[in-house]
Amino acid sequence: MLAIIRIVLVLILSVIICIFGIVYCLLRPQQSYHSDFFGRLFGSMAPIFGITVKIRNFSNNPLPKNCIYIANHQSNYDMVTVARVVQPRTIIVGKKSLLWIPLFGQLYWLCGNILINRNQSSKSHNILIKIAKSIRTRDISIWVFPEGTRSFGKGLLPFKIGAFHAAISARVPIIPVCVSNTANKIKLNRWSNGLVIVEIMTPIATQQYEPNRIRGMTKYCYEVMKTKIDALNQEVVEFETQVLGH
Repeated sequence: MLAIIRIVLVLILSVIICIFGIVYCLLRPQQSYHSDFFGRLFGSMAPIFGITVKIRNFSNNPLPKNCIYIANHQSNYDMVTVARVVQPRTIIVGKKSLLWIPLFGQLYWLCGNILINRNQSSKSHNILIKIAKSIRTRDISIWVFPEGTRSFGKGLLPFKIGAFHAAISARVPIIPVCVSNTANKIKLNRWSNGLVIVEIMTPIATQQYEPNRIRGMTKYCYEVMKTKIDALNQEVVEFETQVLGH
């Protein structure tokens, strides 16, 4: 019964957010300041799923004005966890098929986010580079899921190099955003589904990297994120064992 109530409530709220968002964005479509606002709205639904989201380094450390954020991509629950830390004037790179999701896809596009075709890697790569080179003139940042797809509990998947090529071309730092595990964690019929930690890490400078060192940089960022995600997962397990008794 709890699962049905949650699903119905989330669907109703999602439709309300999307309809409001579409109308709001139509007044000033594809502006880069929309994504963080609606990310927070979707993120506010985390308690409905019985999730406590803990955010770190969100306001304590000043973040670069222009950068490329990279985050691990796990499942649809990312909409209520990592979405809440999307920063102002940040546009998100997503797959083109999102456009066909009723209401949400239209809101996503109207927020000024980038839709790319994953099957046309060369074209998508060029689009990302072009956008990255205009980061400073447009005064924006870019948010990328470098795995290219949701991991669905398989751990951190290998990274594609597009985001790193873009960061080096634009000479802007990369900021890893790590989210603890949500795979097989959230049971809709369970009242409390525990803790999820989202941590914004220290910026990684790209000025010292040349285009021929992209794969080395990609590997380095992967290892940094994997180590942090493993640490966050362990911290969550210890917390839930001691406090929640999960």
